[in-house]
Amino acid sequence: MAIKLGPNQYGKAEVRLVTVTRTGDVHHLKDLTVSTALRGDLAKTHLTGDNSDVVATDTQKNTVYAFAKESPVGEIEDFGLRLGRHFVGEFGQITGARVTIDEHGWDRIPVGGRPHDHAFSRSGEEKRTTVVTIENDRAWVVSGLRDLVVLKSTGSEFHGFPRDKYTTLAETDDRILATAVTAQWRYQGSGIDWRTSFAEIRRILLETFATKHSLSLQQTLYAMGEAVLSERGEVAEIRLSMPNKHHFVVDLSPFGLTNDNEVFHAADRPYGLIEGTVLRDDAEDPGPAWL
Repeated sequence: MAIKLGPNQYGKAEVRLVTVTRTGDVHHLKDLTVSTALRGDLAKTHLTGDNSDVVATDTQKNTVYAFAKESPVGEIEDFGLRLGRHFVGEFGQITGARVTIDEHGWDRIPVGGRPHDHAFSRSGEEKRTTVVTIENDRAWVVSGLRDLVVLKSTGSEFHGFPRDKYTTLAETDDRILATAVTAQWRYQGSGIDWRTSFAEIRRILLETFATKHSLSLQQTLYAMGEAVLSERGEVAEIRLSMPNKHHFVVDLSPFGLTNDNEVFHAADRPYGLIEGTVLRDDAEDPGPAWL
């Protein structure tokens, strides 16, 4: 029986990076979690323990910090591209790099109705994300968001599903629909304005969730993805993961009370998990973008 080394990569996970840009009295904050992973001719370290081709993960960490000092971080997609291209260009044995970045949001604290120059509050659990993949001289960018929690108090139904001896769920034509959206979209083309594109895609996702009358969370997921592709030509495909944050109507009849969809128990688990991909027919080949 022949045994051989399969696909592999290694890197530094979850490097915490915070930068402060001091422009006079007004400071600008960037709060990132950066992970790097390198691929290439790395058989020797696996098979014999020869580390002569291994770019130490500590070196990768230090590179993240040094690049943040040498030039402004800017948009996370640009920062990821700079890092990935550096690793592939600097070391001949490294033929591929993946850089994953989460951006944590901060809001300026209002004081007297005016945003403070250098005091901030965390804006919530939502994160802007990107995964940049470099392979030789090619680059792929998959950006997105995670933990975007949304809820609509009506405009959602769920009925017509199969019933068997294990089915207890009641059908409903009026329910709370809530989820925490994770979305990743693959870019195609060049000259993309990352900041504008992200803001517009986020807006489209939110507006579609709010306005689409939902017969299922699957229908809502597809409508959100379809709307993004219809309006944003730079997006080749979008993948969505949406857990159903169940809200169950509480039975108040033991207390002589009626409950007309007003009082709910918010259950955190178990939950339905709805996932899907929406893509255009002429999308560019994804290459290793999702690997």
